[in-house]
Amino acid sequence: MTTTDTTAPTRADAQALDAADPLATFRERYLPMDADVVAYLDGNSLGRPLTSIAESWQSFTAQQWAGRLIRGWSEGWMDLPERVGDELAAAALGAAPGTTIIADSTTVNFYKAMRAALNLRPGRRKVVLDRHNFPTNRYVVESLARDLDLELVWLDPPIEGGVTPDDVAAAIDEQTAVVTLSQIAYQSAYLADAPAITRIAHEAGALVVWDLCHSVGSTEIELDAWDVDFAVGCTYKFVGAGPGAPALLYANRRHHDRLDQPIWGWLGRRDSFEMEQGFLPAAGIRAMMSGTPPLLGLLGVREGAAVIAEAGIGAIRAKAIALTELTTAYARENLVPLGFSIASPLDPARRGGHVTIARADARELSARLIDAGVLIDFRAPHGIRIGLSPLPTSFTEVWDALDVIRRLS
Repeated sequence: MTTTDTTAPTRADAQALDAADPLATFRERYLPMDADVVAYLDGNSLGRPLTSIAESWQSFTAQQWAGRLIRGWSEGWMDLPERVGDELAAAALGAAPGTTIIADSTTVNFYKAMRAALNLRPGRRKVVLDRHNFPTNRYVVESLARDLDLELVWLDPPIEGGVTPDDVAAAIDEQTAVVTLSQIAYQSAYLADAPAITRIAHEAGALVVWDLCHSVGSTEIELDAWDVDFAVGCTYKFVGAGPGAPALLYANRRHHDRLDQPIWGWLGRRDSFEMEQGFLPAAGIRAMMSGTPPLLGLLGVREGAAVIAEAGIGAIRAKAIALTELTTAYARENLVPLGFSIASPLDPARRGGHVTIARADARELSARLIDAGVLIDFRAPHGIRIGLSPLPTSFTEVWDALDVIRRLS
């Protein structure tokens, strides 16, 4: 099923795709949904829980927490941010051991990464960013501009698209310190050309900070091969680590001897338990740590990384493309005639793991869809995001949800 087909996909087509799906058995790894849910299409905001996460939390509580008590910190808990970071890096980030930690929220990690990048480019005052990036990213950069007297260079791509290499090349100059973008746009699902944009930034002497929130666990990422400087991303979407699970932070190894981030916490200091006066950063990626690790969230990330590694990120990406192709084909034939537009790229090579459809009454329609058991995500002003998490989602489930959208429209 491709977006060049001229007939709408049928439910039998969706069932045939399920029968041929090499990842179909992974759906059994997830805890069941309530019986009133027709389809869960918001995995790009909050992933469904793996059965193994519940088991991991229960085991940790009963054995390690209850059994080992305070001794657990010296028996491996303190090392989990780096160990689980390595596991996620190997499964989904294309990053070598020792370059990734799991700690804090995406917002905190983004702030730390931005400040670390800016500190590596003293004397440069410009930051390139786009107006349609996730609000937190924009707000953090605006606060940095206020505090550090930076000049913000705003890119304004179409809301149904995203930032191109040409856009960045036209905006960057010798005063640019940092370019920061999302690899996958949270509204349109536009998949940016991360290696090309990174290369353009480096040619101008600037650094890049990539937001991977909508790409980690849904598409292939090669942070080391692309020579990315810093990257952050949440783990509760396609990784499925649980609500508010700690985020990832990647720093290229070539920067490790000069990492200077602003939230100096005791776990980012060398010899943390010596409790010495003054801050001396730890060696390597641990210098980006701040506070005490959130252990239950880390265990969720570990389980999510393990299932991604088992399925293979290439196979996951292939299914994401197939799911979004089914969705765009159905929408073109059955929803566009009802006044919807497809507010995501039609080229699967430039589309991430969700599809946005738009109509003026999207806010009201979204509420009715949720009441009908189709759990989607409204995004102002007129977007309905259809999140297509490849491992727990079936093609038939998606078709059924799309047919509900058609009938309620």
